[in-house]
Amino acid sequence: MRPFREKEWLFSLLLGSLILWLICLGNSPLRDWDEGTVAQVAREIWRASFSFRHWLYPTLAGEPYYSKPPLMHLLIAWCYSIGGVNEWTTRLPAAVLTALGVPLLYLVGGLLFNDSLPALFAALVYLTTLPVVRHGRLAMLDGTSITFFLLLLFCLLKSRYQQRWALGVGFCLGLITLTKGMLVLLLGAIAILFILASSQLFLLNNPYLWAGILLGTTPAIAWYVAQLHYYGGNFLQINLQAQTFNRIGQSVEGNAGAPWYYLIELLKYAFPWLLFCPGGFYLAWKKRHSSWGSLVLVGTTVYFVTISLITTKLPWYIMPLYPFLALAIGAELSEVWRKKAFDSRIWAIFIVIIAIAGLGSGVYFTIVQEEPVLIAMSAILTISMSLVAWLIKKSDRRFIPVLFSGMYLVLLLLMSSQSWIWELNENFAVKPVAALISTHISPGTKIYTSFTYSRPSLNFYCDCKVEYKNPAEFSQMLSKQSYLLLDNTTIQKMPSLGGKILGVAEGFTLIAPADN
Repeated sequence: MRPFREKEWLFSLLLGSLILWLICLGNSPLRDWDEGTVAQVAREIWRASFSFRHWLYPTLAGEPYYSKPPLMHLLIAWCYSIGGVNEWTTRLPAAVLTALGVPLLYLVGGLLFNDSLPALFAALVYLTTLPVVRHGRLAMLDGTSITFFLLLLFCLLKSRYQQRWALGVGFCLGLITLTKGMLVLLLGAIAILFILASSQLFLLNNPYLWAGILLGTTPAIAWYVAQLHYYGGNFLQINLQAQTFNRIGQSVEGNAGAPWYYLIELLKYAFPWLLFCPGGFYLAWKKRHSSWGSLVLVGTTVYFVTISLITTKLPWYIMPLYPFLALAIGAELSEVWRKKAFDSRIWAIFIVIIAIAGLGSGVYFTIVQEEPVLIAMSAILTISMSLVAWLIKKSDRRFIPVLFSGMYLVLLLLMSSQSWIWELNENFAVKPVAALISTHISPGTKIYTSFTYSRPSLNFYCDCKVEYKNPAEFSQMLSKQSYLLLDNTTIQKMPSLGGKILGVAEGFTLIAPADN
């Protein structure tokens, strides 16, 4: 491919990813858990006017925040200083950085395949994979970590031709550490195993590699040393033990699952691209001595086996697997494109099932939800998948661009709707409750509630700390001049509770002490 043509593809991928990741980014409230927590920590950094002490030792509701390093929180705080505190500025840094992973994967694929076509297909698969887009738009750390890892791979592959590029490997390791902490150990191990599996041991003799590791990881190591010096054993116990290594053998905060948990996640959300995985991995095995084949096999096997064996299971842990899957699928689709003739009735059958599902969802959204954007999304899914199935049946390779186009439009419409964070429907809406609290109660006040689970997003929006308390202690709390936030069932069970009702929202009543 001519250089100017490659630049056009690179720009198109960048533009397409930014549109998909940024469209209607602030149209939905922040989600529990991570978004509410990350936003609260970032706001406290911003309120402290970026004082060295505060961003080095971040806090959550005034208490030390040990969970994750502060790079993403600091970026969000900078956005708050420019655009104010809102959902859009909260999600902007993670969304932009995750979107940059699409053109980066194209560049990595080009170096791995020495061929632009599979690299382009891999980038388009990554661009149109639902979990990648959805989780990447949230104020979370996973999409950003993947982008830094892709940048690491790009620098590593470029260093085969220009040694100085190896400097970037160390800086990327540092950025991953300052974003997601000990995830760097797993991703770093994959990079080393890739070097060994692809017989590129000469890369380890590159002095720029070791210089980059020394320089790039120094800030991350310094941050951990600073935390240990300042907090001592508390930091070791919470950050490294409770929040990191305990997740290997224990179910942290009840987030458990079977070893096949992530296989189910793939089956739920990786279609239609999952159809092309078997062929992609078969090609990778045939080409296992090539750079791309060894990376796909090593990365997929090591990462998937590791997260499957870890006791704590969370849906977004699977995110770093998607670039490896995209590379395998990109290779398979490029083979199909070049053959021009193929026969895969299984593909057509599954695509027809997806089209039928799109038709069913269109009927549902028309009758129940009545959201025009989702109705249009269902129509496009049904039409595009029907056309793809027809082209596959005719052994027409043009099903590939139709599939990419259809999936992009479907995701674009989904992200434009109010339903792209569907977890918000699983519980009460926090913004009306937060508005009630903010109207009557000063920021920073502790409020006791009857719901037993924590809602970090509620704490963020009301700027107070809402904490569960045993109902038997509510009368005592009122006598101590504390505020209560009680659900209707609790109110009915405690008719003589007393206190002054300040208002009701989403089935919750805000109660102040009677003499307040």
